[in-house]
Order: sequence, then C-alpha cells, then structure tokens
Amino acid sequence: MDVRNEIIEMVNQVNGSWPVAAAYLGMSETALRNRAYESKGQALRWRDALRLQELSQTTYFAEAIAAESGGTFIKLPEIGGVDSKDVAAKFHELYAELGELSVEFRDATADGKISKNERERINDVVDRMHKTMDELRAVTFVVYCPETKAATVAKRGDKHD
Repeated sequence: MDVRNEIIEMVNQVNGSWPVAAAYLGMSETALRNRAYESKGQALRWRDALRLQELSQTTYFAEAIAAESGGTFIKLPEIGGVDSKDVAAKFHELYAELGELSVEFRDATADGKISKNERERINDVVDRMHKTMDELRAVTFVVYCPETKAATVAKRGDKHD
C-alpha cells in the first residue's frame, strides 16, 4: 500500500471517476492525472487527497499515510444508542480475536520461523484487535462518561475524571 496507488484507487471509486474527481478538486482531468501519477515532479496536495477521500467515501489515503508511518489507521465507530451490553460484546469480540491470534502464532511458529504469509495473517489479526480495542474504548466512554461527546471519545490523552 502506498499513497500514490491509494490516490488512484480513490479516484476509481468515485462515481464518474477521473472527470468527476477532477471537477470536484477544481482542476482538469490532465492536471489530476499528472498529480496522481506524480508526473514531472507533480504531486497531489494532502488537502486535495483528503477531499478526494471524502468524495470517494473511503479511508484509503489515511490508511496509506498510517502504513507509511509504521502504523494502522483505525476508523472510529459511529456511536449511537449504546449501553453496557455493547461494552461487554466488544470485550467478547476482543477475547475471540485474542484466541485467533494465539492459534495463528502457534501455527506460524511451529516450524521455528514465520513466513511472509504467516506474518501477514498475524498482522491482520493484530490490526483487527487494535480496531476492536479502539471501539471498546469509544463505547466504554460513551456509556460510562456521560459528559463525553461522540466526536472526542477516542481522543488519546482525553481525561474525563
């Protein structure tokens, strides 16, 4: 996953593809192609990439930036009417994923080394676990911190004592 490929994929996700995406960004289709494919030293500005991400209704740009930074992008859940049962359900989901990770780890290390495919499977489970933990945190704060606003529930360092 790299930023250039994800920008191109976002354009392809737009209904109407290149012409519509270019018009939305206020540039010609040629200008968008040159920036997307990084022709002649051109590049799409990050603000335009974010606008394109919004138009394409994806998170591809954020995911690519996170991956290039050595991390994983985790989209926070839409928070609606939740209660303590939802918190418990997230814990159960996390326990199941931990079990899945344990099985993947056992199988991957059985021969004393981890192959590329085994590494990818382990990373997939761990990435899902991170997402589940962020969702668990968000749901927990919504249920147990009445003053918490949905837009800030998972902000790191957010203190609600």
